Formats: sequence, C-alpha cells, structure tokens
Amino acid sequence: MANDRLRTAMLAANLDVHSLAGKVGVDWKTVDRWIGKERVPHRSTRQKVVAVLGGREEDLWPSLAADSRPAQSESELLHLYESRSAITGAAWDALLNGVQHSMDVLVFSGAFLVEQYNFVPLVRQKAAAGVRFRLLVGDETAPAVVQRAVEERTPGGLEGRVQLMRRYLADVVDLDGVEVRTHGEILYNSLYRFDEDLLVNGHAFGALAGQSPVMHLQRRPNGHMWEHYMRSFERTWDLGVPEKA
Repeated sequence: MANDRLRTAMLAANLDVHSLAGKVGVDWKTVDRWIGKERVPHRSTRQKVVAVLGGREEDLWPSLAADSRPAQSESELLHLYESRSAITGAAWDALLNGVQHSMDVLVFSGAFLVEQYNFVPLVRQKAAAGVRFRLLVGDETAPAVVQRAVEERTPGGLEGRVQLMRRYLADVVDLDGVEVRTHGEILYNSLYRFDEDLLVNGHAFGALAGQSPVMHLQRRPNGHMWEHYMRSFERTWDLGVPEKA
C-alpha cells in the first residue's frame, strides 16, 4: 500500500520526490520507496523529513505507532492547515483528480473550485466515469447567507458569488450522477469530501473562509471525526432544495 500520509504532507509543502530528496540528502528513488512501498527510513533521516514537512514521525509513518497504540485508534487527522489558502494547488489537484467514487461539497459559494481548479470540466469527466457528485451550495436570498456576508464585511459580495456558483453548476446539474441542491442553513463548516478524504474548513466570526483553518481527515474503521462531520453534511443535504436542470 502507498504511504498516503507522506504523499499528502509533501503535496501540502509543494514538494515532489526529487525536491524532498535534495532537502534531506537521499536519492529520489529512496523517497519514492517511502511512498510507494511504505518503507520507513532510519530515525535520523525521519527527523530530517519531519523538520522539512512538520508534524510527527508517527503522522508520516503510521506503522511507527503500531507497537504503542491499537491500529483502530490511528488518527483520522492527516494534516492541519493554518488556513484554506495554505493548501497548495498541487494538493487540491491531487484530491480532485484522485476521486474515484464520490465527492460531496457543502459551502455557501465555493466558486474558487471553478475559478482556480477547472471544476466544471472535471465534474463532467468524472461523472462520465461513474463518480457521484452531491454539491450543496447556498441560497443567496437566505438570511444565513446575507448575515454571513455582513459578518465578513462584504455585504452583497457573498450573495453574488453564490449566484455565480449556481450559474456554473447549472451546466452540470443535468448529468447522470450529479445532484445540486441549495440550502439556507447556518454554515459552521465548509466540507469537501473526496472518497475517504474530507477537508473541514472551520468558520470564524468576521473572517473569510479562506482565512480559516482546515482539517484534512481520512476515514478510519473506528474513527469518529470523519463520521461526525459527514452526519452534518447528510442533515443539511436532506434539507436542501434540488436545483432544476
């Protein structure tokens, strides 16, 4: 199995196997084996990698924790970003292009996905391959959306971006496997689910979503955080109003 923890941390740091190898003083093929074959380097080398990527050795090589804690308690938290803006384009591309089964989105706008990551063509391509999309965006007339815009000190701005996103998604709402709904609920977190990976973008009063921290969670057999946030998505989805083709 591939070491997705290490791969994700490298993407977050905008490093490939060659650049990480250069920083820690090993051959790039060695780094490739760390990822592809889950090889665990010597402690001194691990410490150099941690100095570059951050976190803990156990975060990058989960097998190191096998003797000290049960496998079922493996952390669901892969990475904590200080803001959504801190997630690199390479990391977003890897998550978006890596989706094989289902993608769920809960936002008010989320227009950055279209403007920065060519989201609409990706939805078309992935839906044709059998990927299921559930896209839940705001209703620009809902009091919760209007209030959020006031709190962000951009009255009218958020509402406009919500309308823009709905217009973008109108081009894919008629595709098999693609469902788009609107909602007017208070948005405590924006959620982006890619198969078993979930980005949770927390919101803070008076701050833009892009300025707020993001947790990258991965579903674990006995984990609770991933399920906790996805239950929130399901509740909001059930309240959503389907967009018409």
